[in-house]
Amino acid sequence: MSQNLVVVGRITKIGEVEKGTSKEGKEWQKLTFLLDNNETYNNVFALEVFGEEKVSNFLKFNKEGQTVKVEFNVKTNEWNGKYFTSLSAWLIRSADQMGDLLVADAKKVVDKILPPEDDNDDLPF
Repeated sequence: MSQNLVVVGRITKIGEVEKGTSKEGKEWQKLTFLLDNNETYNNVFALEVFGEEKVSNFLKFNKEGQTVKVEFNVKTNEWNGKYFTSLSAWLIRSADQMGDLLVADAKKVVDKILPPEDDNDDLPF
């Protein structure tokens, strides 16, 4: 069972683009960035974007100091008896886009809680 993990925070550092070649001879690139969610504990996340297109889009649309919402997957690999865990970002939205989404989400919640207005109001007042 998989679930979407989400963190909202401020980009505090954007690392250098790492490039390499896989065993199969395919070129790859990845970028790691730090996100601070301003919590007391567990407040810094080192997330990564993998692939030329994702790295290019990240650099084009994001900068240090920007507040973003990141959806990511947790991935763990084993190598020589050691385990390495990475947080792979697959969707990054700026705070401006989040505002629009939060308003839409709030409207959905209100619509569920409050019944639709009815013109046939039979109250005596």
